[in-house]
Amino acid sequence: MTRHLQSETQTWEQRLEQLLPVFGHRNWIVVADSAYPAQSNLGIETIATGEDHLRLLGKVLDSIAAHFHVHANVYVDAELTHVPENDAPGVTELRDELERVVGRNARVLEHEQIIAKLDESAKLFNIVILKSTLTIPYTSVFLELDCGYWSADAEKRLRNSIAQTNAVTSRDRL
Repeated sequence: MTRHLQSETQTWEQRLEQLLPVFGHRNWIVVADSAYPAQSNLGIETIATGEDHLRLLGKVLDSIAAHFHVHANVYVDAELTHVPENDAPGVTELRDELERVVGRNARVLEHEQIIAKLDESAKLFNIVILKSTLTIPYTSVFLELDCGYWSADAEKRLRNSIAQTNAVTSRDRL
């Protein structure tokens, strides 16, 4: 579903604040450049925000941080490091600013790999794409939401404990 909110009564900020309490582990928020396509999957909502890319990204990251139940795993396109300044004026400064905003912990994958992860998630989970006014390619930032109060290490310990319990139970049955 593609929405252009400037003519509607609800702003993109209001829509994001409506979604964040119900979003959780495995939902995605994408801060996309202006050429990012509207996807046809019904679980993906696309909103043209009319916002500057970095301002939009900052607002989205601040909104996520204000919700204790989630945090974002950040993905950026590997292609961005190879986009030359002469083909996309302003890309060098934008790369520096993106690194400042998302930090060095962003996961770098080829664009098609990120899209494949997004498409796979969209089969079961909702995604919102917030389009900015930016006209530099490969600058979209993909935010895969994860549980804010349960770490991957805690999950691993839980799974190991369950496996150990199952192994003991299986031996006891023999």
